[in-house]
Amino acid sequence: MKDGMHLEDYDYYLPEELIAQDPLLKRDESRFMVVNRDTGEVKHRFFYNILDMVKSGDCLVINNTKVIPARLMGARQDTGAVIEVLLLKRINGNVWETLVKPGKKARCGAALTFGDGLMTGTVIDIVEDGNRLIEFSYDGIFEEILDKLGQMPLPPYITHQLKDRERYQTVYAKHNGSAAAPTAGLHFTEELLMKLKEKGVRIANVTLHVGLGTFRPVKVDNILEHHMHSEYYCIEKEDAKCINNAKKNGNRIIAVGTTSTRTLESVADEQGFVREASGWTDIFIYPGYNFKCVDALITNFHLPKSTLLMLVSAFSDREKLLKVYDEAVSERYRFFSFGDAMFLVSDKDFCEIS
Repeated sequence: MKDGMHLEDYDYYLPEELIAQDPLLKRDESRFMVVNRDTGEVKHRFFYNILDMVKSGDCLVINNTKVIPARLMGARQDTGAVIEVLLLKRINGNVWETLVKPGKKARCGAALTFGDGLMTGTVIDIVEDGNRLIEFSYDGIFEEILDKLGQMPLPPYITHQLKDRERYQTVYAKHNGSAAAPTAGLHFTEELLMKLKEKGVRIANVTLHVGLGTFRPVKVDNILEHHMHSEYYCIEKEDAKCINNAKKNGNRIIAVGTTSTRTLESVADEQGFVREASGWTDIFIYPGYNFKCVDALITNFHLPKSTLLMLVSAFSDREKLLKVYDEAVSERYRFFSFGDAMFLVSDKDFCEIS
């Protein structure tokens, strides 16, 4: 197997204290490492400096998905055994695909209760990877009940709940459906977005509801054997037009995060143009992939051995990127969901940044 196809090729050393446990007080004051995707050279800035790095006509593509409070603590009705349920995606009506812990207490037919009976659920099927289909019953509006009972589904490396759950949402979050935040977007403020628009930067929305892939580690040595789970995406007509106009005019398509990247690359044709579309994507991007649409990428620092690190390695160069990560460690950058960000740009664009 050639280099870059082994899971161990995506490992790196990270001191535990560099895993950010809380967001910064001001979103756009996170550190921002600008990376030459061709050479691996870096410059150290702050996120608000992005105003000096983008040009009029550039198209910033953001993922406007909204995280739902998808983690529910419940119990079996018969035994009272505690059950944790993570909502992954709505199958239809009140039936959801879920991740349940412990799974052995959630066999088919198991009756569950949440919030002292405010909502109940029945396990109706066991599907791929042991996920459970649960049909929920309640009086009222599901979203309102979920808002009362649910917790934000923070990643396992975050050791406590947030005081303000809105800090795990982007300021432009709109469409409910994600089991995790598109974290590259957490650095933007409404004021920063307004200044970008005033500079002539176009903002295009896509929607990708982040699902199971965020929580499933790669467990195979040969990364080609890894199975990506499908996630729902949508691109509206006006947003596709905005992206395509920028592409036609020779301006950059700047993807905010791996979720925006996966959405764009799922629908782009060979010339990099996109279309109004919705559906499910299980695209897996790893080194050797030929990017069709995305010209520059804003992204956080990702977990070792993760599919997200593989995607960023594909956009740059795996060995150079791992050296960049080593520098981020030595410079004490903050990692993962509430951590700092990087901006991967071409050699030409990198040289123009003062």
